[in-house]
Amino acid sequence: MSAVQIENRFPFNELLNIVEQLNLSDLEQFMARIIALQAKSKYPSLPKEESELFMKINKGLPSDIQKRFDKLVARRQDEILTPDEQRELINLTEKIEKSDAERMKYMSELARLRGVTLDSLMKDLKIYFPSYV
Repeated sequence: MSAVQIENRFPFNELLNIVEQLNLSDLEQFMARIIALQAKSKYPSLPKEESELFMKINKGLPSDIQKRFDKLVARRQDEILTPDEQRELINLTEKIEKSDAERMKYMSELARLRGVTLDSLMKDLKIYFPSYV
């Protein structure tokens, strides 16, 4: 079993237990960094253009936006969303969709540079969209 150095050594299962406790926003940021580390391991010296695309692809939403979005979604699910909150949720959803579209554009560009399909690139980088998409 491998271990990771974080002040002390954590067995893999303990690290996994810690990761399981992250909220969605922190988990997504953690995953983006893991993907970047994985890419760095696979491709230790990326061309500058690819490196810049990876930085753009892995740039997540600001945690305050993600937290507010999550809170509004929970209020909507509980059927206690006010009209003002509904408008705010729509605006945040539009921002998130725009961010996702930008990310897809950068992934498409990276796939083009590598001469692979977008689907192949996403599988290689282990990038998956949530099941609700």
